[in-house]
Amino acid sequence: MCSPEEAALLRLEEVFLEALTRINSLVLQPLLTAAPDPSDSWGRECLRLLQQLQNSSQQLCKVTEESLQSLRERLHHPDSTGLESLLLLHSADRVLQAHKEYIDSYTSCVAVQAFQKAAKRRSEYWRSQRKKLRQLLSGMSSEGSVGTALGQALRQPLTHHVQQYVLLLLSLGDAVGERDPARELVVHAATVFGNLQSFMRQALDQALATQALWHTLSSRLRDVLCTPARRLLQDSQDSPVTVTPLRAERALLFDDALVLLQGNNVQTFDLKLMWVEPGQDGCTFHLLTPEEAFSFCSKDPEGQVAWQWKVTQAVCQALRGKKDFPVLGAGPEPSEPPTCRCGAYTFYAEGRYCQATYEGEWYWGRPHGKGTLKWPDGQNHVGDFCQGLEHGFGIRLVPQASEDKFDCYKCHWREGTMCGYGICEYSTNEVYKGYFQEGLRHGFGVLESAPQAPQPCKYTGHWERGQRSGYGIEEDSDRGERYIGMWQANQRHGPGVMVTQAGVCYQGTFQADKIVGPGILLSEDDSLYEGTFTRDLTLLGKGKVTFPNGITLEGSFSTGAGRGLHTQGVLDTAALPPDPSSTCKRQLGLGAFPVESRWQGVYGPFRDFVRAGCPGDLREALLGFHVQSSRELRKSQEYLCCERTHPEDRVGRMEDILEELLQHREPEALQQYLRKALSNSLHPLGKLLQTLMLTFQATYTGIGANKHLQGLAQEEVKQHAQELWAAYRGLLQVALERKGQAPEEDEDAETRDLQVHRLVLPLVLPSFYSELFTLYLLLHEREDSLYSQGIANLSLFPDTKLLEFLDVQKHLWPLKDLTLTTNQRYSLVRDKCFLSATECLQKMITTMDPREKLEVLERTYGEIEATVSRVLGQEHKLPMDDLLPLLIYVVSRARIQHLGAEIHLIRDMMDPMHTGGLYDFLLTALESCYEHIQKDMKLHRLYGCWNSKEPW
Repeated sequence: MCSPEEAALLRLEEVFLEALTRINSLVLQPLLTAAPDPSDSWGRECLRLLQQLQNSSQQLCKVTEESLQSLRERLHHPDSTGLESLLLLHSADRVLQAHKEYIDSYTSCVAVQAFQKAAKRRSEYWRSQRKKLRQLLSGMSSEGSVGTALGQALRQPLTHHVQQYVLLLLSLGDAVGERDPARELVVHAATVFGNLQSFMRQALDQALATQALWHTLSSRLRDVLCTPARRLLQDSQDSPVTVTPLRAERALLFDDALVLLQGNNVQTFDLKLMWVEPGQDGCTFHLLTPEEAFSFCSKDPEGQVAWQWKVTQAVCQALRGKKDFPVLGAGPEPSEPPTCRCGAYTFYAEGRYCQATYEGEWYWGRPHGKGTLKWPDGQNHVGDFCQGLEHGFGIRLVPQASEDKFDCYKCHWREGTMCGYGICEYSTNEVYKGYFQEGLRHGFGVLESAPQAPQPCKYTGHWERGQRSGYGIEEDSDRGERYIGMWQANQRHGPGVMVTQAGVCYQGTFQADKIVGPGILLSEDDSLYEGTFTRDLTLLGKGKVTFPNGITLEGSFSTGAGRGLHTQGVLDTAALPPDPSSTCKRQLGLGAFPVESRWQGVYGPFRDFVRAGCPGDLREALLGFHVQSSRELRKSQEYLCCERTHPEDRVGRMEDILEELLQHREPEALQQYLRKALSNSLHPLGKLLQTLMLTFQATYTGIGANKHLQGLAQEEVKQHAQELWAAYRGLLQVALERKGQAPEEDEDAETRDLQVHRLVLPLVLPSFYSELFTLYLLLHEREDSLYSQGIANLSLFPDTKLLEFLDVQKHLWPLKDLTLTTNQRYSLVRDKCFLSATECLQKMITTMDPREKLEVLERTYGEIEATVSRVLGQEHKLPMDDLLPLLIYVVSRARIQHLGAEIHLIRDMMDPMHTGGLYDFLLTALESCYEHIQKDMKLHRLYGCWNSKEPW
């Protein structure tokens, strides 16, 4: 059964709907028909506001009709339709929203006197309608203006309607039982519309106060400040305050901005970017904005409290982007604004940010967090900020004079300048990848020009305050030269090695990019010149030439235009041929560049990172990040993207790395851990290895693949292994410290070398093997050529003839008491005697680890002994006199290419602990075989004699 309150609600909705219809036809429609003058901008704005009011009025009519329909349905079918079916109850928030939109539209018209301005355009019409308006309104004075009457006509029905809503809903709440499921809906609706009453009163008061304010300001100030949506919250003329240190005659607090007036000068501060801080005394509070900090001081504590509360609530409301409901400061959100917030601001004060617009995160008046900074000239910066400065990873685009050309800096910043790792792509198509300090290239870095550049060039090395300085490698593709050595102030300065595409090598001293003093010049045919020469490596001045055959020429050298090289000196043809190590195997750079100081720009930042405790936020600045490889500079957002790991993820991964490191400290587990770490480009050790590989390739590939640099490369690989072990030890100490465990004791040199050769060198050697082995091939090319010829000659022998020729004792042969066919004998020798040893030895080239190569050699020796033992029918240990010819036989049949390079690489890289042991003995035996095969054993004549007989 329906209650009397429900019937009253039905009548109320019918009356309100009828009032809205009459208002629309009598007031809104005539107001909208008065078109403003095209030049009247405020007239057009008022017309827009009236249209907005009409739309909200129509929406309110629609909601009221639906509410009325639900009430009628309830009254006609009370038994089947529950109280909760009423729109006013189950959709109270929707009904509320329609009322709020109408109030917002209405108060915007009030604030700018839209009714008065529209009425003036049809004053005669409205005077004729005064009687109808008086009938529409209760209590209307005949002396009031038409504009006031129109405003009252649009407001009064709504005010009465909401007031009756509240009364009827409260009565309905009293009538509904405590256990009725609809009671909660009724209470909620009564609360909502009670709040709407307060909201409506406050909104109207603010609109009227704002309307009154515009009359007190000059037309110039009014044009600057007046907007329909803006509301005045506080005026210093009503509650006086003093603003310091800024000068202000009047302070106006709006719902979106704080305005300070001094004559016709206006300072406007966006509330979204305003921070409020209480003062020390009871009469002052401080305001902080992106470029200004000032204080408000009242005459008494009450004034200070009122102003501070109003400003604080206005800031909260501005950040929420909507008016507080039910009244200012009483919304459901916290009443204290957050210190961290987002917003946009254009800087106007002189300085680096002048005219730049920052959009992003703020903290206490300064850019802090992630944001974008854009300058009017097209320059922009996207990245992390801290206390108002670029700090952390950031990308900056700097436009150049040429159209659509930009310099793009993708790097880490510290306190406003580039600091840490970065990748910079310039409009000239040059690319720099490396470290910065205070905005300048500093530390290790690679600068490379585009391949299509007029003079393509690449520098890999150290920088100091933006200039090449220290150890570095420069490749000049245009001249076909590579310089390896010291730099100072962008010039070659100090000891250096020059390698040319023609194979000519020079070692000497440079000063201010020029060759000075004597030097060493090695030509492709291993001729050695010691003396002075020109920048183009032309002999000039005193010097001595030693030819490969031992002949020397000592004297003075000169050159003339078109006349070739001239010399005056002594030619010595009686000299003995020199030791090959004095010319063809001469190594350059050794001693000139101490290996431990060559790549400090790579090692140093890693040591600093470890000493700092491996903080996650510095990890990327140290190790770098991935970017697109495209060189084309585009002003697109896609171009600004980098494939980077989120900072929080980086921190977590670093913790995981250190935790995993502690769990793998046993020798076998440690080796597996190091193998995994060094192969992972995201692991600090893996990234360090990648950077060292880059330096190695820059030095020893292409033009740098020169046999006279083999010694330089060999000691560099060993040094890298030592540094990687030291890096692991550093990470281990950090992991122990974080767990509160005692650090490990420092290693002595012997223990360190043992661990480096046993654990690290075998793991890192594959990363450098290709370039390093190429140098060994070139250095031992002549020996390997003789060896290859010897292998070719020995391969002409049948197996038995070769065993006989090598003086292998016949009692070691498997043939003495057997009567077999030729095919059976061949099969026995090949398949049962030494094939297993031959195949075993061939596996030497399948591994890069010197220890594994030595293990292959040991197994080969074991296979030879096992074969001999089978032949003799008992276990037999071979003395050196018997082992050597059998090993020569196996080596000749294994036909390993470049055996000399293999042997020397094993000798140079093997663990020193094996010196004098079994491995050393076996390697020495293999070296003897290699030397024997190189010798001229008159194989052609001997083979000719045997070949004339019937095959064995």
